[in-house]
Amino acid sequence: MSPNSYPPRIICFMCNWAFCEEEMRIPYNVDVIRIMCVGRIDPVLVLEAFSRGAEGVMLVGCKPPDCHFVDGNLHAKRAVKMLKKLLALVGLEPERLKLLLVAPLEEKDFNYYAKEFSEEVWKLRSSPLSKEEIMANLTAAKNAASAFRLRVLLGREEELTEFMNAYGEKIPEEEFDALLDDVVKAEFIRYKIHYLTRIKPRSVKELAQILGLKPSIVLRHITNMRRKGMIALDRVEGYTPLYKALEVR
Repeated sequence: MSPNSYPPRIICFMCNWAFCEEEMRIPYNVDVIRIMCVGRIDPVLVLEAFSRGAEGVMLVGCKPPDCHFVDGNLHAKRAVKMLKKLLALVGLEPERLKLLLVAPLEEKDFNYYAKEFSEEVWKLRSSPLSKEEIMANLTAAKNAASAFRLRVLLGREEELTEFMNAYGEKIPEEEFDALLDDVVKAEFIRYKIHYLTRIKPRSVKELAQILGLKPSIVLRHITNMRRKGMIALDRVEGYTPLYKALEVR
């Protein structure tokens, strides 16, 4: 991201009931966007903030049990967990995203927390990736965050980890986190392949080199993507198939 010569640009999505707006002091490097509930924000908007130049993003909501929507803060925690995994795949430090849950009568004002987070982001070193690669990865991450499979899995976390199924079983949190890791990574890779093959047709070998993966793994993802109508065979050069992305609806 940017060099550490000036305060980083911070975008803050804030619950409508967190902090009194009339009494808030906002640092000049922080932009605050009021929303009805931090648990209702689309994860894609958080990634879009990074795409548009934010160096850090804060989500500010209400501490349990003060959420006006009962469990919005719990939804926010799940979304942030998934988003941090995606940021790591993008090549950005997960610490650039922070969830802050505050009480109705918070002792410290917003200015304190905003400056504290700004300092944390300021200390992070710049990404070794180029701006173009970061933007490409963010595009893949936004599409992955929109994926139906990932959204359903997040929405069922409480059901899967806290309540027993018909067989009297429930998934331990460690197993669910491992499953979430696998799904996040798989969706990110598939949408990165989609992004790369949208630019021009590419072979499995070329994609494997760009992604740093084994060709067999890339081929497995392409097979899955072909079944879903995300990619198709464009042509064969010699003995090498080249694949081209299809429009995803």
